[in-house]
Amino acid sequence: MRLLVWWIGKVRSVTAGLARAVVLAAALTFSPFVQAEPIRGAGSTFAAPVIAEWAKAYQDERADGGEFVSPDWTVDYELVGSLGGLMRLQQPELDFAATDVPVTPAELAKNGQQQFPIVMGGVAIVANLDGLSAQPAGTLRLSGPVLADIYLGKIQSWSDPAIKAINPDLDLPDLRIMVLHRQDGSGTTFVFTEYLSAVSAEWKTRYGADTLITWPLGTSAKGTRDLIRAVQATKGAIAYAEYGQVERAGLPFASIRNKSDKFVTPTPEGVQAAVNAIAWAKTEHFFASLIDQPGEAAYPISTATFAVVPVAGRSEARYRRVHDLFRLAFEKGAGDATALGYVPLPQPLAEQVKQYWDREPHAGN
Repeated sequence: MRLLVWWIGKVRSVTAGLARAVVLAAALTFSPFVQAEPIRGAGSTFAAPVIAEWAKAYQDERADGGEFVSPDWTVDYELVGSLGGLMRLQQPELDFAATDVPVTPAELAKNGQQQFPIVMGGVAIVANLDGLSAQPAGTLRLSGPVLADIYLGKIQSWSDPAIKAINPDLDLPDLRIMVLHRQDGSGTTFVFTEYLSAVSAEWKTRYGADTLITWPLGTSAKGTRDLIRAVQATKGAIAYAEYGQVERAGLPFASIRNKSDKFVTPTPEGVQAAVNAIAWAKTEHFFASLIDQPGEAAYPISTATFAVVPVAGRSEARYRRVHDLFRLAFEKGAGDATALGYVPLPQPLAEQVKQYWDREPHAGN
């Protein structure tokens, strides 16, 4: 009888202890001070595919083979375009913006932000012409001035003498060029119009480089995916889009004449040559443009995607999580970037970024 009383008391004691533990766990879970949150980012559709791969890899790495996944091992990334991402940095819940348009050092200092490159890539010029998809990639040739005149409306047919002159071996149709472009605030649009501004004084004077352009002609589509679908559905179309997504869609793309008078495709080799032309160690907050860089192998419409991270007024633990995400991407995610058609950061540049994180942790404070 005494043993039975002791056992009942013991069970009650353990049950009470478990109940207290459950209550404590619930309190911790719903406490705003300790509740786990995902790393929140927004911006570039150009780099969205590789960011998605890195997000999965980050979650798997932190879970370390276990079934439990904490929310703070996850990444919540919104595809809103470079302009949208930078605008959302004003929201206190956002941890980083991904942008193909680098922010000036003065603006970074004013806003208490860091900036560093995360991946590079090329903007491909695509066309929907009968027979072109059966040709080797880059068979269609275009120059900067010809591209500018197409988007200015001065060249309106694929049989125009200016296009035929640089494509003597192609049987180009007497077909109207259907100009397509992005509707949303796009870093890819900025890169493309920055290039047009570099090769055409008329374009630079009338329109310049921006994420949003009042186009002189053509049809707009929102986001890279819709733009690619529009090209696929439109005979005679011409458009610009991130190379990897163009490649996966099976669209033919042009080779573009560079400063050395060489026709180069937007493949990783051409982008890598443009990346290598930049003296990154001499830049401030990695502010640089890959457009129209010198070198025989350099693709002239190359770009970098940058992460812009608020640090002023944020806890160190919060912005260090963003560093942690991209540190893993640099160290283990190069293969993911390459497989998707991007150019990962060269090792020396990745090391410079890591040193920058240590050197500039409180920018703007």
